[in-house]
Amino acid sequence: MSDAPKDVRGLDPVDRELLALLEADGRMPNNALAERVGIAPSTCLARVRRLREIGAIRGFHADVDPAWIGRPIEAMIAVRIRSESRDQIGRFAASLAGIPAVRDVYFVSGSYDFLLHVAAADVEDLRAVITERLSGTHLVAVTETYLIFEHRRGS
Repeated sequence: MSDAPKDVRGLDPVDRELLALLEADGRMPNNALAERVGIAPSTCLARVRRLREIGAIRGFHADVDPAWIGRPIEAMIAVRIRSESRDQIGRFAASLAGIPAVRDVYFVSGSYDFLLHVAAADVEDLRAVITERLSGTHLVAVTETYLIFEHRRGS
């Protein structure tokens, strides 16, 4: 057992290094991961499996530019739920996943309840998301849309 300090979630320095490496390159092979952190491949595989099971790794995906799949118009949409509809926030959040243009849903604090990252085929598609799927429901009080001109992923 290592004497290295663990954080409040029970991750040791090796776990944190594995997470950092996978965040930078989710396709890094297990043998390369193991070598980079200095552990046996079987140990590495078990650690990565555990990190997935506890939710530290939420999944693996390709970071696809939406323009390459026919959705070049990106926006962040701030959404405020009507005060009398607060009891339906969970249902509303779940319904957002069914909108093809919605890429990410953030439940936030502040003057809005949600921030949505959307990628639309064109301006009419974006308008339909806002007017029909969001403002067109009895749950939404206000939306505010911010067009995204450029996106850069942080390190």
